Amino acid sequence: MLRSLAIVASCVPLATTTFAFAPSIGLGRTSFRQNVCKAEPRKYSSTTQLSMTANVDLTGKVAFVAGVADSTGYGWAIAKALANAGATIIVGTWPPVLKIFQNSLKRGSFDEDSILSDGSKMEIAKIYPLDAVFDSPDDVPQEILENKRYAGLDGYTITEVAKAVEADYGKIDILVHSLANGPEVKKPLLETSRKGYLAASSASAYSAVSLIQSFGPIMNEGGACMSLTYIASEKVIPGYGGGMSSAKAQLESDTRTLAYEAGRKWGVRVNTISAGPLKSRAASAIGKEPGQKTFIEYAIDYAKANAPLAQDLYSDDVGNASLFLCSPMARSVTGVTLYVDNGLSCMGMALDSQAMQK
Repeated sequence: MLRSLAIVASCVPLATTTFAFAPSIGLGRTSFRQNVCKAEPRKYSSTTQLSMTANVDLTGKVAFVAGVADSTGYGWAIAKALANAGATIIVGTWPPVLKIFQNSLKRGSFDEDSILSDGSKMEIAKIYPLDAVFDSPDDVPQEILENKRYAGLDGYTITEVAKAVEADYGKIDILVHSLANGPEVKKPLLETSRKGYLAASSASAYSAVSLIQSFGPIMNEGGACMSLTYIASEKVIPGYGGGMSSAKAQLESDTRTLAYEAGRKWGVRVNTISAGPLKSRAASAIGKEPGQKTFIEYAIDYAKANAPLAQDLYSDDVGNASLFLCSPMARSVTGVTLYVDNGLSCMGMALDSQAMQK
């Protein structure tokens, strides 16, 4: 199995275009094609041909992916990789964008990004409204209850969704936390309010704790939980503010503690992936000013210039790494922060720095 993976990897040439969600590439669309050993970026989409599904069988497993609302982000790529291996996919979507997501699925807007390696289309078995900043109905403030974007919806707190999933599927095997939000992310930490800081922590870090608290009891032994983090947790990334760097550091620390506690209590594993930048719709909104590059475009250009692997990072790369972590192949791996960033996190000097110029 390892030999076959090495052979496939050796067929992939190093790309010379930009990293993940690069300015020269459109939003992070992906598609799997089995038995093709090259990755060729298109002008308006990011595609990759790598697949681990020949080595992983998740048939009969149920995966709940929290934080899917379109096909451009890592959450979709993770769901797709798990579906490609045979898992049943159910997702949690933020209530204000739930109808948009559902209508887009019905219109076939994501059909191209849903194609699996056998030519079939990924099916999302059920979509649950989920607002992960609320643990129970008592936590929902009146302003949310009266908000038009939540009209006609209920049962979207974490405990309610966990009960609904249990009623529908009994036990699940995989829990994915693909959630992050910082209302003051554009502000430097010195200008971040207490309210904004705590909001970032609540939505981006504690939500993972709460999800595992509620879903842990309905997970089969040997199951896997995973989340997504970012290098700002340990290195200074100007422009990634509002307490988000602190929230990611908290998420990584909690991953280790939860690996111990959830492992001993339910026999499940807990890991996180530190992913490189991707030009998702959410990421593209950070620091978006007319006539200027966005934060994420700067991050991609920096990664292209400084990462050890001068190749594009695709959402499917994170999807495949997630598939490994959620599969029996990683049965002894827990409490880990896995870097999927073309090696950028290991660098100690910026190669494109003026100081490095001869």
